[in-house]
Amino acid sequence: MKLLIIEDELSLKQSMVDFLTSAGYLCESVATHSDALEKIELYDYDCIILDLMLPDGSGLNLLKNLKQNHKSDGIIIISAKGELDDKILGIEMGADDYLAKPFHLSELAVRVASIIRRKSFNGQSLMNIGTIQIDTQGKEVTVNSKAVDLTQKEYQLLLYLAINKNRILSKNAIAQHMWGDDMDFADNFDFIYSHIKNLRKKLLAAGSDDCIRSIYGEGYKMQI
Repeated sequence: MKLLIIEDELSLKQSMVDFLTSAGYLCESVATHSDALEKIELYDYDCIILDLMLPDGSGLNLLKNLKQNHKSDGIIIISAKGELDDKILGIEMGADDYLAKPFHLSELAVRVASIIRRKSFNGQSLMNIGTIQIDTQGKEVTVNSKAVDLTQKEYQLLLYLAINKNRILSKNAIAQHMWGDDMDFADNFDFIYSHIKNLRKKLLAAGSDDCIRSIYGEGYKMQI
């Protein structure tokens, strides 16, 4: 799952990046309105953590931009301003949640997970794809109730394919989702083939149906 953290307080921004990365998320971060605007116009995120008070603009303007462009990214507003008007305005404009500073990082992680679960998994923590079951809360995968030991990247890859089942995902889309926008400069995507190969091998060894397809010249899809 890919997050964007928009926060100009550098120590807080780094604390959020470190904590959420340790929780298994891919985190990108920016500190200004202009950098954030560039990110949200170029990329999609599972959840955006948005500070209202930025040095060169308002976070509410970014929220407005997201909604005008019909982006489906989950949005948590964070702000040192505890005024009720800010919270109401943000929610009315389409934010999913609001967290007043100071807050515990563990609470932020719970709210991020809740938004992603609601938007991507219809509020459920268990996702069944054929014989595969993914526990998004425990980050565990089973095939016919048999545990499958996946690396963090293999788990994220499986989850991304599952969310987009029956859709072809290009190698570029997979790379950006799992490794961030640094992948724009990658010479090739051979490493994705290796991750796909290892994931399929583990699932098949556990008794799964062969549901991950390679689409020549286009990418990969989970076909159910």
